[in-house]
Order: sequence, then structure tokens, then C-alpha cells
Amino acid sequence: MNPIVRNILAVIAGLVVGSFVNMGLITISGSIIPPPEGVDVTDMESLKSSMHLFQAKHFIFPFLAHALGTLTGAFIASLIAVNRQMTFALVVGIFFLVGGIVNVIILPSPLWFAIVDLALAYIPMAWLGRKLSSCFAKK
Repeated sequence: MNPIVRNILAVIAGLVVGSFVNMGLITISGSIIPPPEGVDVTDMESLKSSMHLFQAKHFIFPFLAHALGTLTGAFIASLIAVNRQMTFALVVGIFFLVGGIVNVIILPSPLWFAIVDLALAYIPMAWLGRKLSSCFAKK
């Protein structure tokens, strides 16, 4: 396979797998840490109007979803990429970071969560995903 095509597919695969991990964790989060009474987490307007009811525990799974989705996506991208694995892992991290920034703008969250999420869940996890993938790469 052409190396350029394979590298593009590596990023696409990383984004798809990372998105599935992210949404999977978000989907199960309510059954592990129930949202505040009367909040519909599937409705953006309900979330916006009730964000003041959320406690710190309600932000654990969103952070884990963002961090583990990025970690997994970067890991997959760097396993598949032909060369410059760190670059492609970071490309995945940047895509997810942009999504995180949009999320912070659209859905007002506490400042502490926005800072922790944007600073730790994306670029550091992409870097770590690449480092972990090097343990599994062919020598």
C-alpha cells in the first residue's frame, strides 16, 4: 500500500476508534454516576440549563472519555502509520483538542474542568498513545 494512503488511513482509523471509545464511555457514564435529578444528558439545552447542578463527580467520565478516546485514537494511528508516528498521533490529538475547545464553547462547564480537560486530555494523551504504541510496534 502507498505510504501516504496508509498514513491518511492511520489518522482516519485513529479518529474513528477514538470517537467510539469516547462515545462508549459517555454512553455508560450515566449508569455509573447518575446525572442530577431531572437532567437529560442527551439534550444539549437540558445540559446547558442544568450545568449548575453538576458536581465534580459528574465530570469524571467526560474527562475519561476525552482522555481515553484520544489515547486510543493516537495509539491506533501510530500503530498503522508507516513513518512519523508521533506526528500522526499528535494530528489525532489536535483533532480531538479542537473538538474539546468547541465543546467548552458550546457547553459552559466550570473553569477548572475546562482547564484540566483542555490541558491534559488531548495533546498529552496523544503523546502517551504514541509512546505506548512503540511497545507493540514491530522492531
